[in-house]
Parts: sequence; C-alpha cells; structure tokens
Amino acid sequence: MLRSLDAITAYRAGDFSVVEKYAWLKLIVSAEERIVNLERITSIGELTQANPVLDYVEKTLCILDGLPVSFWIRELLEEVLVWSETAKGGTLRDRIRWQESGVNLFVHNIGSGELYARYIQERYGEMSLRHDIIDTLIMTHGLVGQYIRGEVVFQENQSLTNLVKSRFLTPEELVRLLLPLNRCIMGGVSEELWSRVQDETEEIIKAIAEGRDPEERTYIKRLERLRAGCIRKGESFHSDLSRIESECDLSSALAPLADLTLWFVEAALQDFSVDEFLKVLILGLHGKIELFGLTPNEGAESSTGAGRSYGSPVRHLSFEPLMNDMYYDYKGIKKLNVYKKRMIEQYLSQMDWTSCLHGAAGSSPHLRHRLEQKAGLEDTVFFTFEFSPAAEKLIQFCIEAEKSPLYEKAVLMLFDLFGLRRDAYDRFHNEETYLQDMNSSGDYKKVILDYIAGSRVVDIGPGGGVMLDLIEEQMPEVRAVGIDISSNVIEALEKRKRLEGRGWEVVKGDALNLRDYLEPGSVDTVIFSSILHELYSYIELGGSRFNPSTVAAALQSAYEVLSPGGRIIIRDGIMTEPKDQVRRIRFLEEEGMLWLARYADDFKGRKIAYQKLSDHEVSMPVNDAMEFLYTYTWGEEAYVHEVQEQFGYFTPTQYESVIRETLGSEAKIVVSRHFLQEGYTEALSGRIQLMDETGNPASLPDSTCLIVIEKARGILI
Repeated sequence: MLRSLDAITAYRAGDFSVVEKYAWLKLIVSAEERIVNLERITSIGELTQANPVLDYVEKTLCILDGLPVSFWIRELLEEVLVWSETAKGGTLRDRIRWQESGVNLFVHNIGSGELYARYIQERYGEMSLRHDIIDTLIMTHGLVGQYIRGEVVFQENQSLTNLVKSRFLTPEELVRLLLPLNRCIMGGVSEELWSRVQDETEEIIKAIAEGRDPEERTYIKRLERLRAGCIRKGESFHSDLSRIESECDLSSALAPLADLTLWFVEAALQDFSVDEFLKVLILGLHGKIELFGLTPNEGAESSTGAGRSYGSPVRHLSFEPLMNDMYYDYKGIKKLNVYKKRMIEQYLSQMDWTSCLHGAAGSSPHLRHRLEQKAGLEDTVFFTFEFSPAAEKLIQFCIEAEKSPLYEKAVLMLFDLFGLRRDAYDRFHNEETYLQDMNSSGDYKKVILDYIAGSRVVDIGPGGGVMLDLIEEQMPEVRAVGIDISSNVIEALEKRKRLEGRGWEVVKGDALNLRDYLEPGSVDTVIFSSILHELYSYIELGGSRFNPSTVAAALQSAYEVLSPGGRIIIRDGIMTEPKDQVRRIRFLEEEGMLWLARYADDFKGRKIAYQKLSDHEVSMPVNDAMEFLYTYTWGEEAYVHEVQEQFGYFTPTQYESVIRETLGSEAKIVVSRHFLQEGYTEALSGRIQLMDETGNPASLPDSTCLIVIEKARGILI
C-alpha cells in the first residue's frame, strides 16, 4: 500500500500524530471551510461533518495503488496526487496568510502548485528537476478533464508540452505519466466518467506530448464541450445555437472567451437553457467589473464602450459564487434552488442580446448580475447574481415553507415581488417526484384513447407526458401536442422528447386562452385528464380561486379551437350524489385524527365539517370525507400540494349542467359515467374503516368521472 494511504488510514483510525509527519495531510485535514465542486456531492449538509477533499484524494490514491505502473511513476504520481488539492485546505488564518502572500486560492490547481513549491523550497532550499516535474503536474492537474468539459483552452496545457521541449521528459515518458494520472483524477470523480472519456483523454494526452492541437479552435467547439452534459440529457443545442446566431453575432460576442479559463461554469449553469447560458456568458465577458482594492486604472476599457472588458492580466472567469448560491440541502439531498433559477430566468428574458453585449443591468430592483475582482487576484473575475435582502428572505421563506401549507402563499408572494403571473407558478417543491407519479398513472388513462376523435389532439396539462406517450404508441397516425403553463414541465418534456426520439410536441401556454396558441377549428380532440380540478383550485378568476367559472372558461377555450365533430374528453374528480349522505371514519392509525384536524384548518376550497365521536372516529358529510381521504391517501410528502387542491368540485348532475350552460345545445354529451378510481380502496386499507351513519361498513363512493363532449358538425366558433 502507498505510504500516503497508510497515513490516511492511520488518521481515520484516530492517530492524529501522523498529521505532523505529512505536510499535505495537515493542510487537507485542517480545512475549516469546505471548498468543493457541488456537482460531486449529493448533500450540502454532509459537508459540515465530512471532508470530501480528503475522501477524493484517498480515492485517487486507491486507484493509483491498483494500477500496473513502474515504481518511479507510482512514486512521482503519489506526490502529485497528495498535493493537488491542498489549496482547498488550511485553517482560515492559513488561507488569509497564503492569499496575502500571493497564493491563488481561487484556481485550486495553481494554488496547490504554489504551496508545493514553497514547501520544497523551505525543506530543501531549491527545486530539483524531479520537483519541477511534479510541480508542473500539480499546476496542470485536472486540465485535461477541464478541456474536455470546455472550461479551459487547450493552450493551458502548454507547460506540459514544454517538459518535452525542454527535454525534461521524452514524449513517451510524458504519456506514461499523464495517462495514469488522469485515470486517477477522473476515476476519483466517478468510474462512469472515466469510461466515457477514456478514449478522448488518450488522444488529448498524445496531442500534448506531440505539441499539436487536437482539434480546430472555434467558439462552437468550445460551447459544445461546455454543454455536453446538457446535450446528453436531451438539449437541442445545435438548433438553439443556429437560431441565436441569426439574432446575434456570437463570434464577436464570444471573442474574449478565446483565452479565458472558465471555472464551475457547468455546475452553475447546467440547469439553464442555451439562451440563458449564453446571455450569462456574454454578460460575464462584457459586463462592468466591480473592483475591490484595485486602482481605477486597472483593467482595459471595453471595445463596446460599456463598463470594463478584460485586459491581458485576466485569465479566469469563475462562476463559483453562483454555483454555491444555486443549491440548498433538503432532507439530506442537494437541491437546485429553483426559486432563484426562475427569477434569474425572468431577469435574463427581459434582456436582448445587445443589452447583454453592453453589460447592461436588468430592470428588477430585486436582482442584478455582478462581476467582481478581488484584491491581490487581478487575473480572476467572479460572476454571480445578487438578490435584494427582501428577495433573499422571501426565497428562504419559500424553502422553509416547503414543509407546510404556507408554501403556496410564499411562492405567490415571491412571484408578486418579481411581477410574474400568479397562476403561472410551478410545482417547485418535489417536481421530479410529481412528474414520476403522473407517469405511473398510464393504466388509468388508457381508457381515454377509446374516445379520441380525428388526428389532431391536444393534451392540457401533460404532466410527465404519459398521455402523449400512449397516443404516440397506440395511435401513430395522431399528432399530439401537450400544453402546460409550467416551465418545469415544458423543460422536462422537451428533454425527454429529444432523448427518447418522441414525435409529440409541447407548448407553454394557458388553458384558458387556447386561441392564443391554436387556430379555431384546428383541433380534433382536447383532453383534460386530471387537470380541471387543478385549474379550479389554483387559478384566480374574478379575484377568487375555487371558482366554477374557471372550469367553464377552460371548457369554452377548448370548444373554440375544436373542429366540427371534435371532442372534449374530461377525466377528473367528482363529488358523489346525493350530497347529503353522511359517512363515519374510524382511524386505525394514531395520527389519523390529527391529520383530519390539520387538513380542516389548512384546506381553503370549502369548509370541511366533521363531528368527533371518539378519539379515533368522526362523522362527516360524504363529500367532505372523500375530499379529506384523497389527500390522506397521498401521504405526508404530497400534503403541502394536495391540501391546496379540491379534487371533487361538481357532482355528475352539476357537471352536465355546467357543460350545457357553457357550451350550449350544439355540444352533445356522448359519454357521461363515473367510477371509483382503482387504488383508493387498497391505499386506505389498514388505515381507516368507512361506515355509513348507522355504523355499518360502507364502500368508498365513486371518485372520478369520464365525460366526452362532441361538437356538432357544421359549428365553427
């Protein structure tokens, strides 16, 4: 085993004296702040108790220990690996002292190389040839991987090529060093990463040793590398880029990028669209730099005449502050701060390409972009977005409110602060789980296929896309389009469409104004599958939610775009008839009664009435009982959302009446049936007993309706 691994093992076993024997280990374990790439961790909370830098170093050393390399290579690479992360270590006092003396702590490979050189000079008085080689390998540590990611230009590896030009190493020796070194570096991140880039890494290392560029240098090639992860997830990079190039001279706008290293750009911007990513990049290249501790004359004036552009000393554009600001910890899982993401998206949407080129600030009083240089670090510019104190507190309130019914109010307050539509907010919290749940409902939705008419179908609120998939797979002659107000849903569906090669389309749009997106008479079928109750519950129409007029407006909107003979298909919740029935619920779980009390306080759709008969039993109107049980079925994780929604809003009779009043006599109801949705009985088994008002066992009433409306032929609105 490597001596360094023995030292780490001893330290982890409680032998802290070993720290004094190894300067590199002392630096790493004395770190008082966690400086890591958040792409590499799953939980931010774990950083307070863990040392991910030490974990990573140990993993790279374990890989080296198992490689079939010669003794001199193993010994040399061991020293490279133990020192390559040291700039992320040290106490706060150490780091202040290092920075004041000129050590670059913000570009970690450079800072680690500087710390290593100082250590060797202090210990031996001068650097030997061996030490120079090790120092060069530390200073270029990770650059091959960063070139593959697009974060650095190939010329950053020039010092490695110089080892050959200076005859310190032969080309073959350099390859023999760099291949296992990068195997350790990338494998330390993940074995999957190494498997994916191994062939490309070998080609790049050969090019370095031979002193040649591995590919033509163009900004498009670099952008492809920067967005490679997003492209693998289904991003339409090339078509988006072509569109943007027709609107903006990207070649000129990105010219300053040619000599810059980008730090943490993928981790900070991977969840933004191509347009947003490029706007941020252009703002970073052309925005006004705030100087901290630098003289006003430092930095070159921008060729655009706006703010400051980069003079020759600037080599690095870092998005580390933005990366650190874009994530938070939720129940031990690292989560994207989608609240900040949505506000940043709005900020960028209000800026055209010319504004970005001039580094102009957005119009929001609660958000601005900021570029800054730090005293003593003139070669690096840092980019981030800065929220006002009020916005920061409100965003934090949204995060805390994820655990309570205050969540909806918090999100609406945030949208009010930034001037966004109140009915356009996403299911921010737990969106991924929600979309997965929607996709698990495919079996329930297959029945809808039997009633589809024509070849042009619109699915309102497609969720995870299960209905779109069913149509495409079982009715290939049909052209299906999903329309949703949620940016989250549209983004997820667009990516999945590209990854899976789906033929359906998705459009961001408003269900109450379909004529804004679809021509009247252009649609053969409009599907409302478990979506009308959400429109009813969330949209404020006439100043109020839970408004029957919302359902009528959605039906009228759909009817307007229907072709003659076209159909509206509704699958949604209902209230049972007769409405005056009473049911008794006996809770078989200790917390059941507390759930009901909490629900009755939190639910705003209508007053939930119940009479407590004992500590575990209540009497309730049947529809109040069912409304509560729908939410009770979903469980605690979904409570914050489900308590906001009223699943049953019309009885079957009321539904038919609303349809006739809204759409008139030319709209024919060709199917109207109702049933108990499969799964409710099983989900409540062992949790409650349902009885009639006399105490006899009772079945759950029907929960769901299926209604098909047909537009008379010859009618076109």
